[in-house]
Amino acid sequence: MLDKIATDIRKVLETKSFSGSLKFDCGEDGVIVLADGTATTRDRETDCTLKLSTENLVSLLEGKLNPMVAMATGKLKLSGNPAIAMGLAKLLA
Repeated sequence: MLDKIATDIRKVLETKSFSGSLKFDCGEDGVIVLADGTATTRDRETDCTLKLSTENLVSLLEGKLNPMVAMATGKLKLSGNPAIAMGLAKLLA
C-alpha cells in the first residue's frame, strides 16, 4: 500500500517541487519519506514527521481528511518543523 502511495507522490513531484524533508510515519505499516525531489519507503531522519495511520494518510492525500481537524482529534501527530508540513499543501492542490 505505501509503495503505491510513494509511487503516486513521485509522479506529483515530477511537476511540483517540495522543499525540505518530510516523513509520513504509519507505524508498523512503514514510512514514506519525501526528500530530495522524490518519495521513498526507506526510513531516514527528516525535518518534519507526520505520524498517522495508513488509512488516515490515504484520506489526507485524497483531501477527505482536513489536516487541522486530524491534529485536533489526534488522528495526526506532527513533530519537527511545522513549516515543512505546510509545504505539503502545494503538493495536494
